[in-house]
Amino acid sequence: MAKKRSAQNANGKGSGANLGFEAKLWLSADKLRNNMDAAEYKHVVLGLIFLKYISDTFDEHHAKLVAGDGDFEGANPEDKDEYLAANVFWVPKEARWAYLQSRAKLPSIGKDVDDAMVAIERDNPRLKAALNKNYGRADLDKHRLGELIDLIGSIQLIDVANRSKDLLGRVFEYFLTQFASAEGKNGGQFYTPSCIVRLLVEMLAPYKGRIYDPCCGSGGMFVQSEKFVEAHGGKLGDISVYGQESNPTTRRLAIMNLALRGIEADFGIENADTFRRDLHPDLRADFVLANPPFNDSDWFRKDDDVRWKFGVPPKGSANFAWVQHFIHHLAPNGFAGFVLANGSMSSNQSGEGEIRKAIVDADLVDCMVAMPGQLFYSTPIPVCLWFLARNKDDGKRRNRKGETLFIDARKLGVMFDRVHRDLTNDNIALIADKYHSWRGDKGHVKYADVAGFCKSTIASEIAEHDYVLTPGRYVGAEAVEEDDEPFDGKMKRLVAELNIQFAESAKLEAAIKANLEDLGYGD
Repeated sequence: MAKKRSAQNANGKGSGANLGFEAKLWLSADKLRNNMDAAEYKHVVLGLIFLKYISDTFDEHHAKLVAGDGDFEGANPEDKDEYLAANVFWVPKEARWAYLQSRAKLPSIGKDVDDAMVAIERDNPRLKAALNKNYGRADLDKHRLGELIDLIGSIQLIDVANRSKDLLGRVFEYFLTQFASAEGKNGGQFYTPSCIVRLLVEMLAPYKGRIYDPCCGSGGMFVQSEKFVEAHGGKLGDISVYGQESNPTTRRLAIMNLALRGIEADFGIENADTFRRDLHPDLRADFVLANPPFNDSDWFRKDDDVRWKFGVPPKGSANFAWVQHFIHHLAPNGFAGFVLANGSMSSNQSGEGEIRKAIVDADLVDCMVAMPGQLFYSTPIPVCLWFLARNKDDGKRRNRKGETLFIDARKLGVMFDRVHRDLTNDNIALIADKYHSWRGDKGHVKYADVAGFCKSTIASEIAEHDYVLTPGRYVGAEAVEEDDEPFDGKMKRLVAELNIQFAESAKLEAAIKANLEDLGYGD
């Protein structure tokens, strides 16, 4: 059941994590980057932000223990167990921010930070192998590193009214976005645009249960899911998080990103390729959320894999390997929402059409959404969202057996710079509400088709379209408003307007020629 979102989320446009000061902070941090690549600098900056976060959280709990009020009467502020019991990371003295900042101007600051990271990992097994310990290397300018530490150290002073935990979490999120933009194509390996993550989460509405992302990047799906739960009256811990990531440095980002929000997650014992080594083989998730690599042609395939129930995916593209992996891990009443390249909706190459047909015939496709282009930093190609349901008659919603909803959202969104588009909060609400109305979720108005935007379709109609799932084939043309102006009068008016524009064009041409002649470049 989807409940109404908070007014804060439902209104206004833009879906980034911009508080205003993050942008200034980013510009200041970027000035200190010198000649370092964004991909490398990312780990330097984000590691320090995380260190500041756990130190601030430690200091906050330390102050309560020192005060000794209520439950903390008689507590020892230097007892590690007092912190572990409160789900607070223990920070040894040599890793506390105040100590490091006092040494920021020393040439040994790089080694000091490395030692701090080693000490934190040693005393907090959850963070094992998650932290960057490469600050002491010779090519990292120690003067700029010291300035960066001073800059990040000022975050708490910027807005003392906010809890540092929330503030640093938002700074971390904003910086992830900016690094994805700075890295361009490579940024897509660790970051999914915020508006897409929010749309997936708003449509699936994961109030409670197990959430799984087998290609989790920096963990954005999990962070947004927790935000959704809390925004709808739930609490941290209502969902259990399971992830897997093949890239070791990206996996570290995910661990830090979730730890910043106090979210416990099972990422498996180490980084691993999902197709070569599934770290959660027995997991059956209530929700699968994912943004797998588009059209990946360099993937490991085992032909007799138990996951290929709908056909062996082609070696040239992992799209339908990912789809079948998601289905394999769905619980009996589970839902999946994921991003794929548009080709997945219509491709018939190398057996993909047969696999898609088998998935449609199994009545798993709940909804398809065509998205506008230019949403990603990594690629300008348009993408689509797939929503699968294991059981379309789960007793909690309308019986949708044999039905699929198609939504064509290609005209939505606004350009926020020359090459990138974003979905507004209203756009996200429009799409998600239409899906919830169609599913019959409580609290939503009765569903109705909208020409050019959405259409509820039965299985036989999909078969008539050769199992192509492109929403544009089903939603039809947008209704055109009636025009009461008589044709003859309308043509006369348009011709008159055109003649005025021709005359204006001739004037401009004459003026440009005169100017060129004055400059000695006339005919």
